Amino acid sequence: MHPPASRYADADGVNYHYHELGTGPDTVFLHGGGPGCTAWSDFGPVAGLFAADRHCVLPDILQYGRSDKIRISGPMWDYHAAKTVALLDTLGIAEADFVCNSWGGTIALNLAAKYPDRVRSLVVTGSMPVFYGPLAPLPEGARRGRNARDAYYGGEGPTREKMRQLISRLEWYDGTKLPEETLELRYRQSLDPEERELAAMSDSPRGDWQDLTTELGQVQAPTLFVWGMHDAFLTPDYPLMLARMVPNGNLHVMDHVSHHPQEERPGAFHAVVSGFLRSLEATSG
Repeated sequence: MHPPASRYADADGVNYHYHELGTGPDTVFLHGGGPGCTAWSDFGPVAGLFAADRHCVLPDILQYGRSDKIRISGPMWDYHAAKTVALLDTLGIAEADFVCNSWGGTIALNLAAKYPDRVRSLVVTGSMPVFYGPLAPLPEGARRGRNARDAYYGGEGPTREKMRQLISRLEWYDGTKLPEETLELRYRQSLDPEERELAAMSDSPRGDWQDLTTELGQVQAPTLFVWGMHDAFLTPDYPLMLARMVPNGNLHVMDHVSHHPQEERPGAFHAVVSGFLRSLEATSG
């Protein structure tokens, strides 16, 4: 699908870029934090499927895409949660289902803990809200994502081939199936001067890292962790631990995918997630 028209909204002093499509229950999609990631690059392959019966809002997270490239000080997940709630206020969304990948999922988990009345349900894929694992230390001391970002922007800087290798090695199970359109979207966005400037800063412009162990126990919204069997960052024992830490946690492990199941197997991802959301609607109804 081609992305729908760009929209912009002020949220408590910062400007978000977002796409909007479909009608029905409000559903917010929060993307991952890899180089060049945007809402459309991460969720474009499944947006049309969800939009058949849902109002889908796909914002670029702050510091990504066409949203403001502000510098964040203080606890990072608290900042993102508060600004996302401000965006919901601007858009007139009282409560939403959240479907999230990686970075966006950690934002949504913290948002659900701090603002429980704004979250009906959560679907989280590939997120790292705590810095420990149940069976072994996390890969590269829980820094694999940051190390990959530093390597991508380091040396000769971003190249199309480096982006292809990054996605194939860390985000897709079968990189030979990576669409050229997705590669181009990610690569072109990674060249954004402001994103490159943030990546090059010696001090962190992303805010102070937070461990959300306490917050996970406060998440009351029904939560489905959808995980790739071959996730290069966090093996399935990690989301099993998360599903037990969240009071209403569930886990689905999907085969033949890595860190971006919604892109590699969009039909299967939509079937699992929409089934989960429909079951909640049937229970509440």
